Amino acid sequence: MPEFKPGQLGRTVANPAPAAPLSAAEKKRKEAIADERETLEAEKIYRKGVISVRDIIAPASMKIESDHLRVGTKYVRTIFVTTYPRFISVGWFAPIINFSVPLDISMFFYPVNSAVILKQLKKKVGMIEAQIMSDVEKGAPRDPLRETALRDIESLRDSLTQGTEKFFQVALYITLYADAKDELDELTKQIELIFGARLVLTRRVLFQAEQGFNSTMPLGNDELMITYNMNSSPTASSFPFISSDLTSDTGVMYGINRHNNSLIIFDRFSLQNANFTVFATSGAGKSYAIKLEVLRSLMMGCDVIIIDPEMEYKHLSDAVGGTYINVSLASEAKVNPFDLPRAIGEETKTADVIRSAVITLKGLLKLMLGKLTSQEDSLIDRALLETYAKKDITSDSDLSKIEAPLMRDLQDILAGMEGTEDLALRLKKYTEGTFAGLFSTPTNVDMRNQLVVFSVRDLEDELRPMAIYTIINYIWNVVRSELKKRVLVIDEAWWLMQNEDSAKFIFALVKRCRKYYLGVTTITQDVNDFLRSPYGQAILNNSSLQLLLKQSPAAVDVIQKTFMLTEGEKYLLLECGVGEGIFFAGQKHAAIAIKASYAEDQLITSDPRQLMEIAEAKRKFAEEQQS
Repeated sequence: MPEFKPGQLGRTVANPAPAAPLSAAEKKRKEAIADERETLEAEKIYRKGVISVRDIIAPASMKIESDHLRVGTKYVRTIFVTTYPRFISVGWFAPIINFSVPLDISMFFYPVNSAVILKQLKKKVGMIEAQIMSDVEKGAPRDPLRETALRDIESLRDSLTQGTEKFFQVALYITLYADAKDELDELTKQIELIFGARLVLTRRVLFQAEQGFNSTMPLGNDELMITYNMNSSPTASSFPFISSDLTSDTGVMYGINRHNNSLIIFDRFSLQNANFTVFATSGAGKSYAIKLEVLRSLMMGCDVIIIDPEMEYKHLSDAVGGTYINVSLASEAKVNPFDLPRAIGEETKTADVIRSAVITLKGLLKLMLGKLTSQEDSLIDRALLETYAKKDITSDSDLSKIEAPLMRDLQDILAGMEGTEDLALRLKKYTEGTFAGLFSTPTNVDMRNQLVVFSVRDLEDELRPMAIYTIINYIWNVVRSELKKRVLVIDEAWWLMQNEDSAKFIFALVKRCRKYYLGVTTITQDVNDFLRSPYGQAILNNSSLQLLLKQSPAAVDVIQKTFMLTEGEKYLLLECGVGEGIFFAGQKHAAIAIKASYAEDQLITSDPRQLMEIAEAKRKFAEEQQS
């Protein structure tokens, strides 16, 4: 009979059959399952303590209002552009990009088939022309708005047909962030004012705050789809990355990049040539900009030579201990146009130096004597060679030991030649007459200084081109005699562009100066005369640096065509302030603002009021020192 144990009353327990032993394979399988279960449990426990990227970037909460969002502790609002003006300048969007607050910007460009746009524009042209003709038949006054629209549409049709322009639908959204609602409203007003100052109309999102926020997230989703029809040029003007970075490791600071407020630092000698051309209207700050460059170049160890037509550089020269040479009929400073370079290098022959000097002197004589016939030109050429030979200057001479002839020697030679009586008579004015002494005296100026300024203010207008020509020739001889890092500044260069020979001489100087470590800076306010000269255009082409400051309406079209400026850049040059413009360095260019420190401003200012104040302060200081 079966036995009963306590707790087993009421049920019968049979003796269980003995379990069959597990095989080795079964044991392994069970152990693998147990290990996998244990691993999964451990991974589950580990994941509970791990933070993902989504956990990091996701806000703690989001509250959607009618015109803004509350994302965590931040207040967020999106605004979008609805309308653009007829004209807009390049870089107009830069103030928004550089605004020092947290913001997100999204720009969406949707290309449109040109054929579809051309078809629509054709219909629009027909409608406008019909309206204009109807007004003419009715005797109604002309409508400038319709005529302007017709011209714009026709211009756009031409550009689209020629393939120079494409058509887009453009969407522009800006999302602003603030810590408080009042701060967000104030920030929104500031952004709207910046847009409004450029006649760009914006609106705040209303009941689409979430869609606006999503449209400016880095997902590439446009959930607002608020677009404006634009062609390529205005579309490109709003592109944010337009500014050229003209900052290098070494060089001179020229100003502030108006696109991104970075510094424009450049070494002019690092380019293929160190020539610099400056165009500006009177009072635009061209002399101020160049004086600032001169001052900073002196600090970099560069020698500077200046031709000053209006005595603007005297204050700077006195402040830095420069040599100021006043060239006039009554002054003691003289420059002999017959001077030759002393040490010219072993590769240059003396005969070539004399021949080059004769060619240069013929250019000067054409300025002095007027137009020469072919016979007179030939006689002058022979007379110049004989003048040098009279002083034993031939192809076998040692140029370091010669004594250069004077203008009187040339007159004596002409007086003794047959057929040159008239030339000798015309030359007497410069050797014995009213202008005697300027060109017929040995050179006595001292060029051994880091800054040398030649002033020609006290010269008569008739003599000024000849004097500048002679001075530049003398400087060129000095440059060729000793290889040093130098800058030559020619202010009011249009004086020399008025005559073909002097223009040709300046062009030859600009073209050859690179070999002698010289950079030529030409400054002019008469842009039309300078650029319409073939040599003026050639000088510009051989200048790696250009600075365009404020331009007059009469010259801006020539400037735009020469430098291939956009309409926005053209209007920038018309409307910019003093010391503002466009700076070109090689293939790059950027809008520039010339800035000087207080100490620099005191040294380079041309403002008569400031100069009077400085002179008065010096006088009072001198009186105090004496007392």
